[in-house]
Amino acid sequence: MRSPATTSALAALVAAASLALVACTEPEEPDTPGVTPTTVTIGTHQPLTGPAAAGYAAISAATSAYFEYVNAGGGVNGRTIEYLIKDDAYDPTATQQAVTELVEQDDVLAIVNGLGTPTHSSVLDYVDDEGVPDLFISSGSRVWNQPDLYPNTFGYNAEYVTEGAALAQYAVDQRPDAVVCVLGQDDEYGEGILEGVEIVIDSNEIAQVQTYLSWDEDLTGQLATMKAAGCEVNILGTINGFTAMALATAAQMEWSPDWYVSSSGADYPTLLEYLGEAGPVLLEGLVSVNYLPFNADSEWNALFREINDEYNDGAPFTGNTVFGMSVGYLFAEALAAAGDEPTRESLIAAVESGELLGNGIVPLGFSDSNHAGYQTVGIATIEDGVQDYEGTTYNLNVGEVTEVDAAPVPLENGGIPQG
Repeated sequence: MRSPATTSALAALVAAASLALVACTEPEEPDTPGVTPTTVTIGTHQPLTGPAAAGYAAISAATSAYFEYVNAGGGVNGRTIEYLIKDDAYDPTATQQAVTELVEQDDVLAIVNGLGTPTHSSVLDYVDDEGVPDLFISSGSRVWNQPDLYPNTFGYNAEYVTEGAALAQYAVDQRPDAVVCVLGQDDEYGEGILEGVEIVIDSNEIAQVQTYLSWDEDLTGQLATMKAAGCEVNILGTINGFTAMALATAAQMEWSPDWYVSSSGADYPTLLEYLGEAGPVLLEGLVSVNYLPFNADSEWNALFREINDEYNDGAPFTGNTVFGMSVGYLFAEALAAAGDEPTRESLIAAVESGELLGNGIVPLGFSDSNHAGYQTVGIATIEDGVQDYEGTTYNLNVGEVTEVDAAPVPLENGGIPQG
């Protein structure tokens, strides 16, 4: 006859064995952050408030609308995409808090399309140290393209240097004897545009270079100096609000130079909001660069309009809408290529594979040695109230600007990538 102690010991062993059996038969929790059997969670920091909110706040809303469209179509490889958006008000300190929350509390798979050079620079090392894929940054800084230093970091926008060089080359081609000047934001954005201009035009031949701070409320001094220098073509590295301010200030001075503007500050609908009734006249003839299918006859543009109407509460359709949905498409393309059981490692491998095309006027060219976004841009002009590509496309490679043919990526499978 067993003693009570022996019986208790046997019962404990049986219970332990049962627990072990359950542990062996129950499915293990996924060990990839942000990935469950049915969802993938990613995050971003965006200026929903603050000085850069006008226009730019629409980007993440458009990305979310695109993901809703994808999720309604069954998601990617059977998983829906959850996109967490943190407002950083274009303030690097707030960016650090937002991204820390996304990584350490929300456990995201990746940071996608964090916006801004000064803001994202403040979290670049942290995200890399944490081993989090840092995908498709919304900035044209060259810093993102350093695979040896930041192996998980990838740009998206055309580099500022590329845009500056393309604008300068077009200016020289159109008006070879014009007096050229530059106005840019007093940071890496404006510096990159100027560097690109100087690839085409010797620095001694640029009549004036003026800068502004992102919190300035007046450009009168800068514009007065440029007018006095006889500037005929002004190349701008400005965000939309300062582009509008420059044009309005020049109009008050009764000065009408030609305006050549980077993609970050040349969205026609957004500029119209700033300029009001005077907008159509002031913006007529404005030259800009872009690399996405914002033009009216693009099949991508037509799809994005439908998505905007159905999933974005019919918000105004602008170039920032196209930008937001395009970067959403690129992430979905990367996720599809990352396999049925995506990990951070397989996501990075998918981007570096060279198989991602994006949806721009030329295919993307990511690889293990190239983490830059678009490296080719097309010239767009505003004529009779319509902003569209005029047919000239430039590529910058090893400090040389070359005119190339556009090769737009076609729309397939309703804009939902397949694994």
